[in-house]
Amino acid sequence: MTDRPLTLMAVHAHPDDEATGTGGVLARYAAEGIRTVLVTCTDGGCGDGPGGVKPGEPGHDPAAVALMRRQELEASCDVLKISDLEMLDYADSGMVGWPSNDAPGSFWQTPVEEGAARLAELMRHYRPDVVVTYDENGFYGHPDHIQAHRITMAALEMTALTPKVYWTTMPRSGMQRFGEIMREFHPDMPEPDPSEAAAMAEIGLPDDEITTWVDTTAFSGQKFDALAAHASQGENIFFLKMGKERFGELMGMETFVRVQDATGAALPENDLFAGLR
Repeated sequence: MTDRPLTLMAVHAHPDDEATGTGGVLARYAAEGIRTVLVTCTDGGCGDGPGGVKPGEPGHDPAAVALMRRQELEASCDVLKISDLEMLDYADSGMVGWPSNDAPGSFWQTPVEEGAARLAELMRHYRPDVVVTYDENGFYGHPDHIQAHRITMAALEMTALTPKVYWTTMPRSGMQRFGEIMREFHPDMPEPDPSEAAAMAEIGLPDDEITTWVDTTAFSGQKFDALAAHASQGENIFFLKMGKERFGELMGMETFVRVQDATGAALPENDLFAGLR
């Protein structure tokens, strides 16, 4: 037996990712007395600046954006009751194909071994029982998400730890529902072209391939407020327009694929800590 608390470590790419994909589990497990550790890999400097100014446009200052997003991230952590925030502070690489992908010092250009060594040090310090990150495609192909996946899996190999490991995902049924709600709020939204529609159809997994369904409905209000803390980022506006009730209907279940487990907990499961308590 040990006095060390059960610990969840979530490894995310940017400020605001913690709220979108794992805000519910972070809030739920914090409320259950579990230590929650958030590792954010980049500074978010390729996000929108004040007034929605985009990277590369006049007036966009990546350093100022990074500072603003750090403050938003800290506010989100307060809402979700996250125990510990660790920032690797790599430069945001931007969306796939952006010139910032190739910038020296960007997360995408950082050797995996370097980032993994820093993350492994944090893992040895916190000794997480559960680790959550993205799949090998970063869920939708974002370079920094892919890199977060790579350094997480490499860091685990560098340690002697054997936590349960999960990759975030979405059920295809949920993606379909999301599309319906998008059209409800934006009836004039044009239909995607065939290639875009095909790419969207590949996001997430068939429902029967998802191993872990965690009901976080009771914490959807906190998740909503955590997302609202990242008010500078335009991609969040749609979720906030839904209002808390509709948001909870759509975002009250968080889903994962379990890829490493030493507990023997049966699948499917409804608790990331099944077999650990």
